[in-house]
Amino acid sequence: MDRAIVKYSHCARSVYRFPFSPSGAEEGDVCPVCSERLRFGLLGAPVAVPSPFIVAHAAPCAFVVGSVHGPYFLGEWNDTELHVGITNSRGLVHNYTISGIRKDQCGWEQCVCVPLLQPGTDRRTALWDKELEEFSSLSTWVPERFHEEKEFGSCCYGFALSFINHMRALDGKKSFSRDEFTSSYVLPKVKMASDYIRVYLEILQHGFYISANPNV
Repeated sequence: MDRAIVKYSHCARSVYRFPFSPSGAEEGDVCPVCSERLRFGLLGAPVAVPSPFIVAHAAPCAFVVGSVHGPYFLGEWNDTELHVGITNSRGLVHNYTISGIRKDQCGWEQCVCVPLLQPGTDRRTALWDKELEEFSSLSTWVPERFHEEKEFGSCCYGFALSFINHMRALDGKKSFSRDEFTSSYVLPKVKMASDYIRVYLEILQHGFYISANPNV
C-alpha cells in the first residue's frame, strides 16, 4: 500500500480518494457524487487519512503483527497466517519461529503495532532490552519446542504474550490471558487496519469511496 488516502466532505458525505495530481487530473477535481467541480476553502481542504500500518523497526518496545504476504492480509476477514513479535528499544524484532528465536533488523515494514512502553523512560527501556534478550534465550523457545497453534498461526503469539506478562509480573501487575490481550489491544488495531484496507481497495476499484456520514 504505497499510496496515501485523503478525505474531504462534499454533498453531505465523506469522500475518500488518492491525493489529487499537482497538475489537476481531469477526474481529480470533480465530485464523484454530484459531478460538480470541487472548490475547497482553507478549512475544507482534503486531509490525509492516517495509515494503520507502521514500520516495526521504528516502533520501539512494541507488540507487532505482520504478514509475509503484505498488509492486505492483515484484515480481520483473512485466514492467512500472521506473525507477531516484540521489538526492543532499537526496533529489533524478536520473534519465535520454527527455527527458534529470530532477531530481525528488516522485513517488518508494514505492520500493525501495539505500543507497550511509554517513550522517554530510559531506565525502563534499558530494563526492557535486558529482559527481552534474556527471555529470548530461554530453553522454552528452542526449535524443538515449537508447535503450531490455531491463533495467529504459530507459537510466536505465545512467545510475545509470555514476555508481556513477564514484564507485567516485574511491575506486580496481573497477567493477561490470551483472550484479554487479543480483544483489548490486538483486535481494535486489526479492525482499524481492516477498515483502511476496505477503503483502499474500493478506491483502487472505483477511484473513490463514499461514506454517508461526513464526520466519519
